[in-house]
Amino acid sequence: MKYMLLKTYGGTNAYCDTPINEWTPEEIKAHIDFQRALGEELAKSGELVDAQGLAGPDDALLVSSDGRSAAVITDGPFPETKEFLAGYYLIDVDSRERALEIAAQASAGPGPGGKPIGEYIEVRAVMSAPTGDL
Repeated sequence: MKYMLLKTYGGTNAYCDTPINEWTPEEIKAHIDFQRALGEELAKSGELVDAQGLAGPDDALLVSSDGRSAAVITDGPFPETKEFLAGYYLIDVDSRERALEIAAQASAGPGPGGKPIGEYIEVRAVMSAPTGDL
């Protein structure tokens, strides 16, 4: 079963309310090193499909179109929020329980002072496309 683990960072982290732009370079490096090590562990076990960090919300654009006129493109998702989608893991695991276990591990990544940030990880099953036999 494939699951998308969506990493949300911002004002709702369970154990860290320090904005990432206030972290030291060493704290950012430690967090990224932790996420890379988790990715390597999942790759070795054959459970990792893909994992990526995403640019911050300042670089995000929203696109909306009715398919007939020019697309409407606006800055950022929701500038009033402090939360943002920081990255994702796409995993292929044997069970939902395993997906939750990996999400918990990812959530405990280090933040300021090396303490776990308690990053909320949204766990969503990846749906297959419907067949023509409906």
